[in-house]
Amino acid sequence: MSDLENEKMDKRKIGFGFWVSIGWMVLVVMAAFLAPILPIPDPDQTGAGGRLDPPNWDNWFGTDTNGRDMFSRTIWGSRISLTVGFFAIVFGFAVGGPIGIVAGFFKGATDKFLSIIIFILFAFPGLVLALLIISLLGQTLAVVCLTVGVVGVAPIARLARAITIATAEREFVSAARILGSTNRRIMIREILPNVTIPMGALAFLGMALAIVGEGGLAFLGLSVEEGFSWGKMIVLGSASRTLQKAPWVSMFPIGIMFLTVMSLNYAGDRLRDFFDVREIGIGGG
Repeated sequence: MSDLENEKMDKRKIGFGFWVSIGWMVLVVMAAFLAPILPIPDPDQTGAGGRLDPPNWDNWFGTDTNGRDMFSRTIWGSRISLTVGFFAIVFGFAVGGPIGIVAGFFKGATDKFLSIIIFILFAFPGLVLALLIISLLGQTLAVVCLTVGVVGVAPIARLARAITIATAEREFVSAARILGSTNRRIMIREILPNVTIPMGALAFLGMALAIVGEGGLAFLGLSVEEGFSWGKMIVLGSASRTLQKAPWVSMFPIGIMFLTVMSLNYAGDRLRDFFDVREIGIGGG
């Protein structure tokens, strides 16, 4: 077996690191889901410890400027961060996926029209778009999910288009046409399953970007008004005095967010290699 074949075989292996990443994500998701029944202090309870207490047996991640337990707040903050990450990518796939599939399948005038829409979304600054949406609709959790999701529509549509163009040229699609299948049936029965697998492999990467995007909105004061996320916790602990006296106020949310985003990225990379999803030439043709 040649070195090139060995390299390809290595890439097609999921690997132990993938399962470690999945294990971390399962742990974070379960902690977020079970937060209301976990034996941890109320995240908004002041006086759970002293003000800016360092990590100790009673307060594992220390306390913030109001004496609130940082371990509890980090777990509760994951609920909003993960919610934004999940629903933003779901929205992006639900809107961008069909646009890309239709553009790549029909080609011609349909492809040109939809490609213009995709290029406009790409050209529109994401920050300006976020400001516009949030200023019009408010800073609710649903609006933040929508905002981050809208920013992801264009790249998802572009990827779906590229995969559809490649899939539409395959023999089983030609056979379906010869047998008299309608375009709608071909797209649903033949194209969609073959687009879903490689697109799903990149969903982890998209979710990681969405979580980071929500953190960026928090730094701009554009994240959710009610409740708190990892991003808002990092902002609250980023004052120079707090960083000097109590770095744990921001460091623990940063650490958990970093590990989660890294796990999502790594899992997405391994799945992308396993399913041989190629990014070269996306948007071409």
